[in-house]
Amino acid sequence: MTTLQIGPQARHPILISDNIQLPKPTIAAECIVPTPGKQNLQLIAKTQKLDDLIEAAISPNTRRAYRTDMQHFKDWGGTVPASPETVADYLAAHAGVLSVATLARRLVAIGKAHTMQGHPNPASSDLVKLTLRGVRRLHGRPQRQVAAAIKEDILAMVTGLDTGLKAVRDRALILIGFAGAFRRSELIAINCTMIEWVPQGIVVTIPRSKTDQEGHGRKIAIPYGRGVICPVLALKAWLEKAGITDEAIFRPVDRHGHVLNARLSGEAVAVIVKERAKAAGLDPSKYSGHSLRAGLATSAAAAGVASWKIRQQTGHSSDAMLGRYIRDGELFRDNAAGAVF
Repeated sequence: MTTLQIGPQARHPILISDNIQLPKPTIAAECIVPTPGKQNLQLIAKTQKLDDLIEAAISPNTRRAYRTDMQHFKDWGGTVPASPETVADYLAAHAGVLSVATLARRLVAIGKAHTMQGHPNPASSDLVKLTLRGVRRLHGRPQRQVAAAIKEDILAMVTGLDTGLKAVRDRALILIGFAGAFRRSELIAINCTMIEWVPQGIVVTIPRSKTDQEGHGRKIAIPYGRGVICPVLALKAWLEKAGITDEAIFRPVDRHGHVLNARLSGEAVAVIVKERAKAAGLDPSKYSGHSLRAGLATSAAAAGVASWKIRQQTGHSSDAMLGRYIRDGELFRDNAAGAVF
């Protein structure tokens, strides 16, 4: 006789394959299945469907991060369930070794692994919270931030590029990435069918993003540029020169000058930005693919654009998430020292 567990104790490999998994919640019942009859098969199918829906609620990147974090906790000697004392010891053992941000993220994974198996969350205990606060005070340091590629940096990167395929692509990628304030994942995911050409410029529809896991989608308007550098015309020039009419708009170009039938990677975007920054006389170590997105937000804030309009372009869910760029962009606006001197 086979026992099929489909209640809170059921085990599902969302995190890892042993006793510190993050299971998918399933139907709260325990069935004794003597034979795989029709009714039992229907119940199994129903359970699997529910499992699939629960798994879909967690993005693949989040699941991978949870697995990595929980594997580290396991390798150290942690188990689920774990006591607050054990989790606090884990934090203390890695204070100063791992960044505070990494430890805080691992607490989230540990807590999720507990609550989804019906155990109390040790990470929410006062002991663990106080321990993390102590780690922050003793070992906290500012997170490394890449430089925002503001308007002047962007102009320096794209001005003077030749008419070769790579140069035309890089000009379009940098200008579109900046004007749309796209994340790298969003930028490389753009297909021709996601672009609507309108009299004012283009409208890019992003069907899904980091802050839109449910796929509501959002539209980003990119107008024609007022100066000699125009993101819309740069994109049009690249698509025409590369002969791209469908699928991915940003693609690799091999050393023979052939456009490949593939999509650029996020890492390739970072490399392109660094290469063009270096060629413009900027320090490439300070720039990455995120510099384009940060640069638009910072430049818009410096130009006095309202925060809600900036969020409309960037897709940030709140002013709190956008605050760092706004603060950087407004450092010299109504500056106290400027008023004195």
